[in-house]
Amino acid sequence: MYVIVTPEQFLRVARKFFRQHPVLQPRFAKLFDELQHDPYQPGLRLHALSGKLTGCYAVSLTYSYRITLTLMMTEKEIVLLDIGSHDEVYR
Repeated sequence: MYVIVTPEQFLRVARKFFRQHPVLQPRFAKLFDELQHDPYQPGLRLHALSGKLTGCYAVSLTYSYRITLTLMMTEKEIVLLDIGSHDEVYR
């Protein structure tokens, strides 16, 4: 089981995101639970990022929205970094 860390910056962005998209809260809760158990499940569509986000990964919340995160495999820790639309997250 992985430990998920939610820094204050992520929480601020998430609060704003869920005010605009409250219907996605149940999907995020399910995704959060799935990440804790196994971030490599095919349904999460975990993929490594490149460019200025090298070292980070992303999972799909929906087709249009993503969550970027950092996986620290040695510590079994997942740090959530950002949530938003495809263009917002990869800026």
